[in-house]
Amino acid sequence: MNDAHFHLAVNHLPIIIPIIGVLIMLGGFITRSAIVKRTAYFVFILGALSTIPAAASGEGAEEIVEEMHIVSHDIIHEHEEVAETFILLSYALGGIALLGLWANFKNKSFATPISIATLLFSFVVIFFASKAGTTGGEIRHTEIREGATIDNSEHEHYEEEHEEHEHYDDD
Repeated sequence: MNDAHFHLAVNHLPIIIPIIGVLIMLGGFITRSAIVKRTAYFVFILGALSTIPAAASGEGAEEIVEEMHIVSHDIIHEHEEVAETFILLSYALGGIALLGLWANFKNKSFATPISIATLLFSFVVIFFASKAGTTGGEIRHTEIREGATIDNSEHEHYEEEHEEHEHYDDD
């Protein structure tokens, strides 16, 4: 498994885990359960930690893709810039979650404001996670790039080929 393969295998975790954390934190607010909120804090911390292997494998994945000459460096650079912002915000969310976890365990007076701040900040992180995921997807999925056009010639060729196979199947 090379860096590009590893990056593709782990890069979804830091995007998905904060979403799960939001759902759990919302459950903690609905049920007014400190234990459920603690679980959310742990999930946010896990999300922050999951950015480490994704970020660490990004440089190697970049080198592999650039050597393949299948995409411009500008597209990769845009993903790298957005991902760096997302990584920093994810680490910040993990830090806030650590503070919230401590405040929750110690029944500090600011435990509730910290849990609200964590929840609100997690939406910022999820927004940047979405941008990082989209710019990463654009590296290989040209169909999601802004201004992408559809070339019907391949589709028409496929339909013609498919019709020929149907004709032979009828014989």
